[in-house]
Amino acid sequence: MSTYDLRKQRMLDAMEMREPDRVPVCPPVQAYPILHAGYTMAEVNYDIDKGIDAFVKYALEYEPDAAPNMAHLTLGQGPIMELERPKSSEWAGQPGGKVPDDSIHQFIEFPILMEEEMEWMLRDHSGWMMDKAVSRVTGLLEPFANLNLSRMVPNMASGAFAAFFSRPDVIDMIAKYQEIHRLNGLRFAKLAEGQQKLEDLGFPSWSGRGALCPFDTYSDFYRGTIDTMLDLYGNRDVIERFCETQIEYTLESLEKSAEMSKGKQMFVALHKGMDKFLNDEQYENLYWKYLRQIILKMIEIGGIPYIYTEGPYNSRLKFLKDVPKGKVVYHFETVDMAEAKRVVGETSCISGGFPIYLLHYGKKQEVIDECKRIIDICAPGGGYIFETGAGFDNAIPENVEAMFETVKTYGKK
Repeated sequence: MSTYDLRKQRMLDAMEMREPDRVPVCPPVQAYPILHAGYTMAEVNYDIDKGIDAFVKYALEYEPDAAPNMAHLTLGQGPIMELERPKSSEWAGQPGGKVPDDSIHQFIEFPILMEEEMEWMLRDHSGWMMDKAVSRVTGLLEPFANLNLSRMVPNMASGAFAAFFSRPDVIDMIAKYQEIHRLNGLRFAKLAEGQQKLEDLGFPSWSGRGALCPFDTYSDFYRGTIDTMLDLYGNRDVIERFCETQIEYTLESLEKSAEMSKGKQMFVALHKGMDKFLNDEQYENLYWKYLRQIILKMIEIGGIPYIYTEGPYNSRLKFLKDVPKGKVVYHFETVDMAEAKRVVGETSCISGGFPIYLLHYGKKQEVIDECKRIIDICAPGGGYIFETGAGFDNAIPENVEAMFETVKTYGKK
């Protein structure tokens, strides 16, 4: 069996609740490969080849059981974002920006949907989106703020559109989006080449399409965290109606991606489902109700739901276990791993739990001891993939090496 096939089978065994020859190890690296290779995020945001080079070097040095995913970083996106001028993101290397050169991009959260626009948004989402939302999040789309699309009379729209698309600022906007389309095509082609290179070197790629829980869409992009918390008590009906509409769109999108998702991990990051963020009733009816539909749809189309919990998740374990056996991977950042193994490990593969602060600030022996502790808890009986609780950046290389070495030796049958 080739190294590629061995790694692939090892991962598949764990995901399907079998006990592999050893515990698979594939931490969700963040900027570590970039910084470890001697580059900065500012460099790779404008030079994608350096970013791909860094990830290939990382894979060859540490030999994880799966190809690291490059697409979640902003490799090569600097020129694209400069043209688009997003208001909800800043990035390393951005002219006049605040993000340090060695940092990943930063999300800037603010409400896009105003309370007085809620009924309009629910009744006429496209009109509200064009008239209000897009100009609030992207500088390049600011001309749409004056279009008033939702108020146009169909028979008179032609003249209004002719005047709109003849404006100099709109002509400039269109030209820049044509350039963005060209640059995106080049970037995606480069990323595909890089991922294929990793596969050719023996590292299977499990990266497939993803989705977002409707409540997270509402909280992340429409209302922001603070206003969403107020809406739970003042506008709960709006959240419920939004989630009901959004889940239909999400499931349709997953269905359309079926062909490219078969046999691949389908990523779902859980941003606002952590302990104490929502009470049990709210979590069950506004969050889990829709997340479970997403999980079941991913299974139906042949994908492998990879559910990436963020923050403490101890009180949610009783919900997460309610899925078909051997079909889901749950990643944990902060949780009692023994309890996760007992409750969720009955039906699903679990991963994560290793604290990244040990890689940044711990001693080598502390890393080794914690690796062994987690393996002792989670490995028996199979259904476990060793991953760090989150991505890591400026980790101590000696600690990263110790982590990989310990899992590969201590994690054997």
